[in-house]
Amino acid sequence: MVYIAINLLILKEMKNIKFLILGILFGIILSKAEIISWYRIYEMFKFQSFHMYGVIGSAVLTGMIVFYFFNKGLIKSYIGEQIIIAPKKKGFYRNIFGGIIFGLGWALAGACPGPMFILLGRGVATIAIVLFGGLIGTTLYHMLKSKLPH
Repeated sequence: MVYIAINLLILKEMKNIKFLILGILFGIILSKAEIISWYRIYEMFKFQSFHMYGVIGSAVLTGMIVFYFFNKGLIKSYIGEQIIIAPKKKGFYRNIFGGIIFGLGWALAGACPGPMFILLGRGVATIAIVLFGGLIGTTLYHMLKSKLPH
């Protein structure tokens, strides 16, 4: 009986292995494309290179195409359900201030939030300080979100 339970648990986790493999592959691609390089980010903020703008632009274009197919119902979730994207509150100032905060954090850390985990995996131990700060920030936001204007 225990043997069957262990096998079922392993099989249940094995169906999610594709997401781990996809994440590792994505990390390798970002690393090889130098997206995680502090110098590339520095070049971008000084308008010295098109490299990062090209990557970000192609990601935005890809996102627009995928969201079009989501809205048409042609792409389903990994369990076969239709993906419904809830409408967001519109607001010019919230986007401007959110973008400023995100950009300042990106410039100060020298890394976008996604590649921080890749940097940690590549052995850049100092990025753990930034990750810890991000965890503190998200925890504070969770505790204060009911008092903040949305």
